Amino acid sequence: MQLTLQIPDMYFVNHKKENIKKQIKLYTALMMFRSGQVSAGAACEIAEVDRYKFIEECKKYDVPVIDYPIVDVENEIQQYQNLVK
Repeated sequence: MQLTLQIPDMYFVNHKKENIKKQIKLYTALMMFRSGQVSAGAACEIAEVDRYKFIEECKKYDVPVIDYPIVDVENEIQQYQNLVK
């Protein structure tokens, strides 16, 4: 899919067009991943970065890479402890 955005030049006076394009792709991928619309792999493709760079960017923008509720972690720990008793 190809999208066209009309953004006034005055907002990007000191920015290179290619850098803006990369940032928009990354931000889109991060938000789609955060909302659960795409997987991490798909987000990497959208942003055109490898998985390591994507994880680094997730950390930078406080996007959780693993969405695993603490309650589930605690339940699994409890189940494991019950098994080893």
